[in-house]
Amino acid sequence: MLRLALALGLGAGALAGSAASAPPERLPPTNLLVFHDRHGAVRPVKSRRDWQRRRAEILRGFEQIAGALPGREKRCALDVRVEEVTDCGRYERRRITYQSEPGCRVPAWLLIPKAALESRKKFPAVLCLPPTDGQFGARVSVEPLRPHYRAYAHDLAERGFVTLAPAYPLLAEYQPDLRALGWPSGTLKAVWDNLRALDLLDAQPFVARGRYGAIGHSLGGHNAIFTALHEPRLRVLVSSCGFDSFLHYYDGKSDLWQPERGWCQTRYMPRLADYRGRLEEIPFDFHELLGALAPRPVFVSAPLRDDNFRAASAAEVVRAAAAVYQLLGSPENLVLEQPDCGHDFPSEVRERAYRWLERHLSARDRISNQGDARADRVIR
Repeated sequence: MLRLALALGLGAGALAGSAASAPPERLPPTNLLVFHDRHGAVRPVKSRRDWQRRRAEILRGFEQIAGALPGREKRCALDVRVEEVTDCGRYERRRITYQSEPGCRVPAWLLIPKAALESRKKFPAVLCLPPTDGQFGARVSVEPLRPHYRAYAHDLAERGFVTLAPAYPLLAEYQPDLRALGWPSGTLKAVWDNLRALDLLDAQPFVARGRYGAIGHSLGGHNAIFTALHEPRLRVLVSSCGFDSFLHYYDGKSDLWQPERGWCQTRYMPRLADYRGRLEEIPFDFHELLGALAPRPVFVSAPLRDDNFRAASAAEVVRAAAAVYQLLGSPENLVLEQPDCGHDFPSEVRERAYRWLERHLSARDRISNQGDARADRVIR
């Protein structure tokens, strides 16, 4: 097991400077402690202010591929509808839909501990982002439906968390028309749906508002990172089997970098197909995304025998991001575990991940029940 800690500090000011002109060259993703000054020269990062310039450049790189978040024109009433209620013993499970934007309703599962329904206290909440499952979709996060266990929304509800598992675009029953809705990528649509899911949690009387966790395996593992890049309300993350460097994805096989293959599928980022044969020119990589989360607590599991994402590459990503956590004074906030298994989220690692969420969303760290000090959010 390799343990690294990195500090992840994001506020509204973290995105300042994004309007600066595009830099003259691609900065190395493995060295996050350099940035472009206002003249375009490459300088070493020596301060938080320097880092914020690099972070703004990372966000611009992500937007170049996935697209930029829309403005208020896509915000609308959530119009939450409860479709089904199931008594699950310690918690109540609600199958719901909510309106994330005009003309689009997102299926989701909301799990509420009965203690939360029966008291006036505020309970911590976690966004549970599902892995790829074309048959069951987000339901695999709430029920043990597969041989490889993924039902972390169920586990966390049993432990006293309010959990919300929204569907991912173009999987199972959730088939939004991304082109008609104006989305350049399924990745960005998922981020938007997740931000609205947090709005939904904010509206619940039993939830400690404005300070949430996110957990995800595989697709959910990188979906959590993409969402947290844009959302400071996500204060602590768990990413299992979620990434390696684009350069090392399936050992760089070129046939995966074309339309509707790998990362270039409609439900991910179709623009990445333009970089086939020149992956080093992709304007962001996971080293930078992970560093951009500093100093927030992030727990990464990257199994040694994962056949989707290369373990050595994932470790390199975490090492690069760790430099930012060190700079920001929170090296203990970035943790990497590498269990000896395949593309899985084994029980012992899940247990440590759950304790990570409990630790960082504990009573002393949560927003006080006496008042909801809402986190600043980015609205474009």
